[in-house]
Order: sequence, then C-alpha cells, then structure tokens
Amino acid sequence: MKLVFSARQLAHAPDVFISSGAEHPNPEVPERATRLRKAAVAFGLEEVAPPDSGRDALRAAHSARYLDFLENIYRRWQYIEGAARYVMPNIHPDGRDGGYPASSVGQAGFHIYDGSCPVDVTTWDSACWSANSALHAAELVLADATACYALSRPPGHHAGHDLVGGFCYLNNTALAASVLRRAHERVAILDIDVHHGNGTQDIFYARDDVLTVSLHADPRRFYPFFWGYADERGIGAGEGCNINIPLARGAGDDDYLRALDGALASIAEFRPGALVVALGLDAHESDPFQGLRLTTSGFKRVAAAIADLGLPTVLVQEGGYLSDELGANLVAFLKVFA
Repeated sequence: MKLVFSARQLAHAPDVFISSGAEHPNPEVPERATRLRKAAVAFGLEEVAPPDSGRDALRAAHSARYLDFLENIYRRWQYIEGAARYVMPNIHPDGRDGGYPASSVGQAGFHIYDGSCPVDVTTWDSACWSANSALHAAELVLADATACYALSRPPGHHAGHDLVGGFCYLNNTALAASVLRRAHERVAILDIDVHHGNGTQDIFYARDDVLTVSLHADPRRFYPFFWGYADERGIGAGEGCNINIPLARGAGDDDYLRALDGALASIAEFRPGALVVALGLDAHESDPFQGLRLTTSGFKRVAAAIADLGLPTVLVQEGGYLSDELGANLVAFLKVFA
C-alpha cells in the first residue's frame, strides 16, 4: 500500500478557531500530519507525492463560485480596513435561496458556516494539495492498487458543494469517489470520523450512484449539530442512498462494531465497485473531542470488518487530533487492513 502526501499541505496553520463564541488554540495543526506520516512510513508504506490535478478536478465536488471564493478571498480581505488577520465570517444568511453578495464580508458569511475555518494566505494552496493527495490515491487504486492511503490534511468531509466548515475546505473524500466513479457504476463512502460527514452528504444527497454511510456521535449535542440524523435518507434519485448512524456519546468498541456491521451490510447490498473510507481517528477514547470511546484494539476490529468487503479502497485521512495514541491508532488500522 502507498501513502500519498505533499509537504505543501503543512503550510496552512491558523493558530486559533472560534468555539462557543471565544477564540481557542486551533487543534487542526500541521503536527497531526507529521505524526501520521511518520507512523505510516515506519509501518512500511511507500510514500509518493501527488501531481497537481488542477482546479478543474475540484469541480467534481465544488461549485465554480466557491472555488473562486476560496482561491481569492484572502487577497480581497486585505482591502478591508480593520479586518481580522484571518478571513472569518460575522454574518450568515438564513438559507441558501437569497442573493449572492459581491462583498467579501458577505461572501465569507455565505460560504463559511462556522468559526473553525480561518482562511489565510496559505489556505488555498494547502487545501489543493490535500485534495491532490486524495485524487492521486484514487488514481492509483484505479490503476490496480488494492488500496491506497491519502494523508489529506486539511481534512475535508465537512466541506460541502458550496460550503466550508469543521476545519475542512475541499472535500477530499468526495473527490476520491468522483475519480473511482470513472471506472465503477457505483461507489460507496464509509465515514468513520467521530463527526458526521455533512459536507459529503451535501454533495451526494440527490445521487444514486454514490452511497454515503456515516457512523458518528449523535449530533443532538455534538458537532455538526444540524446534520447527521437517521431520518436524512437522500432526496430525489438519491433517496435511500444516504445512511446516517448516530451513536450515543461515549459509545465504545462493542456498540460501535454492532453499528458498523449494519453499515457494512448496507454497503454490500448496494454492490459498489469500489470504496472510499473517510478515515477519522477521532473516535478514539483519548482524542481531545471526546465524542466516542474506541480503543486502539477497536480500530483493528474496524479495519478487519471493512477489509472483509474485499473492495478496492481509498483510505482518506479525516479527523484525529493530537494525542499520544494518534500514530498508533493509524498503524493499528493499517496493519489489519493491509
């Protein structure tokens, strides 16, 4: 199995984010990727750098106006007298059916739905190379690799078609699925991050060619709060092709594995030709977000269950924040899966 990663992903490093109305140290730091990279290489994965897939490849998941915004907003922000050092929204529309403003402040509120995605001069480039890692990993799987690991950072599964949030700017998981769709009539996405993959749901909600399945902490009292409920099943052609499995806060290995069995049965019934795993490691008991309580041994059991599907698979890194066990959890998963 190969590890796909670009060092340019490390440049993005805002030091704060907003939670509960206050600034806090940003947990989505470059060291996350540094630790995961070190662990994966020590385990024996062959590291390769991705090529630049180009902006057009990003259109498979995102609107042209959103990409224009993300690429240019920091430069435009500098013209605002007294503006914050990061692009941060202070106003939001109450829906998506209003007018689209020309103002930088208005567009920031339109596209950035929370306070966890500060944008600076490095953000666009790092996010693009994170996406390039996922895109190239999918290309390698199309070229007959059984599986490939994309160390994508910043993460991506909270980024929607036209929206950014949850530390995520470009939806790496959705982009990997778009590549696999070139060769497979149906593709499944399994999101095992502790947070619901609301951006991925948004992108595929009306489609029947990509099944999206997410196991996550119950959003009634946990981020992203507004999405991730079991009754969100898709619309139109996509009805029934979105499956959310919210778990009680603090659920451990046995409860998680029982829920995973149901998720994998739904994937098998869908009969996809390939699989993308949104590999969040933040469901671990030591993760700072404390949503679920998987153990390192639990990640081995998760990996074994997913591997039993026998599908060509792209593993795309999502969450997993700084703890002493972060690298060990990745290796535990890879050792069994590979």
